[in-house]
Amino acid sequence: MITEHALITVRPGSEDHFLTAFPEAHAVITAAPGCISARLLRGVERPSTFLLLVEWASVEAHMEGFRSSEAFATWRQIIGPFFDGPPEVEHFGELPR
Repeated sequence: MITEHALITVRPGSEDHFLTAFPEAHAVITAAPGCISARLLRGVERPSTFLLLVEWASVEAHMEGFRSSEAFATWRQIIGPFFDGPPEVEHFGELPR
């Protein structure tokens, strides 16, 4: 399992619209094959900044499965208009215990 870390900056003044649209986008991403869970956090110091954390079965499930699917286009159509630039995306893996 890997965790996608997507730092999303929303255009100032559109935060409420982004938050209203997010549940629909959440339903799209969590229905994707290989998606285990997704949650959104909001910046305290910078309330136009959001952190989307998505657990995927693998990097391929995200990058090859979801990102190349019609579902990604739908997801992006729902919340992409609120972005103030492209999200910064990285993947993180768990360390052995």
